[in-house]
Amino acid sequence: MERNEFIKTLGLAGAGIFLGFTGQINGRIPGQTLSLPPLLVDGQGRTIRSLQGWKAQRKVIRERWLDYLGALEPNPNPPVLKVLKEDHPEGLVRQLVEYESEPGLRVQGYLIRPGQITSRLPGVVALHSTSLRLNYIAGFEEEGHDYGYKLARQGFIVFCPIWYLFWDNGDTNKIEPQVALFKSRHPGSKGMAKMLFDASRAVDVMLTLKETDPDRIGTMGHSLGAKEALYLAAFDDRVKVAVSNEGGIGIDFSNWDAPWYLDQDIHTFGHAHHEVLALAAPKPFLLIGGDSADGEKSRPYIDAVLPVYDLYGKKGQDLQLFNHGTGHDVSPEAEARTYAWLKEHLK
Repeated sequence: MERNEFIKTLGLAGAGIFLGFTGQINGRIPGQTLSLPPLLVDGQGRTIRSLQGWKAQRKVIRERWLDYLGALEPNPNPPVLKVLKEDHPEGLVRQLVEYESEPGLRVQGYLIRPGQITSRLPGVVALHSTSLRLNYIAGFEEEGHDYGYKLARQGFIVFCPIWYLFWDNGDTNKIEPQVALFKSRHPGSKGMAKMLFDASRAVDVMLTLKETDPDRIGTMGHSLGAKEALYLAAFDDRVKVAVSNEGGIGIDFSNWDAPWYLDQDIHTFGHAHHEVLALAAPKPFLLIGGDSADGEKSRPYIDAVLPVYDLYGKKGQDLQLFNHGTGHDVSPEAEARTYAWLKEHLK
């Protein structure tokens, strides 16, 4: 991503959009009405009615969030993949590869693709959750959550990068030292800046393959991976389609204030995630919830962003919420909708 000089603003002017549910956002206590400031208002309080006007405001919002994150500069060197392991299940090629993420720092991920490729294929960056990690998403476990593996079986080239806190660390109880190690390298950056960098670097990996169609790149993730998918879709324009499953679109919906995400000062930042979701417009974005981290309480975020999609002539068909209402885990219908969404918009 290119970063211009950060634009400093005091936030969106104008009256907020008051929405009919209660919750905590940016430090508000339960029982208060959620207010999401309107997106189509410029810094002088004027209503934005044109796509050109929104694109100018989009730059303001984008740089505001990148500044807050302390976004890492991209690695200018194309990743060179070293294959560590390879197998061929069900006509696929599945490789554990190592590559450079940050300069001088090598990490791993699973690259999975059909064994026979005759034309360029769509690519998906598939992002694993906290507890169901790389082996699950790459199809080595039989307990579900093998999205990356199943996508490859359906004709996608898939890359599954490892979350930075699990690299060279098999014990989730050691997360805090890993956070400290990252912040010693980047003292001005949030953990989410690292997650965005790594997810974007995974797109770099996808694009090293001549078999990948660079115009058909998508992303998906569940829980932690859903948070990454939201930010990747918002800040990496090479990604054209996204599915975010139970990540918690509201800052108070899950543990966004953890040190490996956005830190406690997200509650005083004064901005909400409808701004980040709006940065993804006009790309097709499916938000899935189970009435846990996401669900009906997430609908106001969709409603707040739909006017932005309208400016692109999308009329809401490319920004959708599906709530299966059965909890945080991925229901079979949610899994099916994920694959269908990616197929519809990438193939």
